[in-house]
Order: sequence, then structure tokens, then C-alpha cells
Amino acid sequence: QVQLVESGGGLVQAGGSLRLSCAASRMIFSRHEMGWYRQAPGKQRELVATSHTNGTTHYADSVRGRFTISRDSAKQMIYLQMNNLKPEDTGVYYCNGRLTVGLVYDYWGQGTQVTVSS
Repeated sequence: QVQLVESGGGLVQAGGSLRLSCAASRMIFSRHEMGWYRQAPGKQRELVATSHTNGTTHYADSVRGRFTISRDSAKQMIYLQMNNLKPEDTGVYYCNGRLTVGLVYDYWGQGTQVTVSS
């Protein structure tokens, strides 16, 4: 069973930075698209950033230029560097691993809370 374990969340003031980490295990890391999603209270889970197997990345418009996703294949880690944080970035951040082999298989971590105070 694939395991994804996030860490690095916390409370930060607006304008501050946080770095989230996600440790992946029991998976062929190079075959999975890896990403970060977030869910604010009362809202649906939304895509924040993805790192594709071909090395390309994709960001939500709301975080482009402030957040950076990266992956370390040797360590099977995925990171999200978040700079210039805003109160609207508050939410639970989830690590996602997606394997597409005809069907799509999604795996999720337990989430880590990020709270940005104004």
C-alpha cells in the first residue's frame, strides 16, 4: 500500500514562508505524478501544484510565482516551498501521488495544517 506522509505545516504570519515535505514509500516514485492540494474550511479541495514525470510543473494561478514544487527521486520526497504567504493560503495541505496506467490511481497523505495570520 502506497504511503504518503506530509510534514512542515504550522502557523505563520502573512508574508512569511513555510516548506512542506512529503515522504513517499511503497511506490515506484518515477511513475507517479506528484502534487499538492489544499482544502480550506467549507471549501472543496483544490489543486495547488503538480510535478509531472517528464519534469514539468504546473501551478494554480493563485500561487504561481510564490510557491515552488520540487521532487527528489533518490529520497522519494516531494516538497512545496511557500513564500509570501497570504491568509487565503490557509488550509489543510495534502500530498497526492497519481499513477495513470489506463485507469487513474490516486493516493493521499493525511494532510498538514497551514495557517496564515494577517
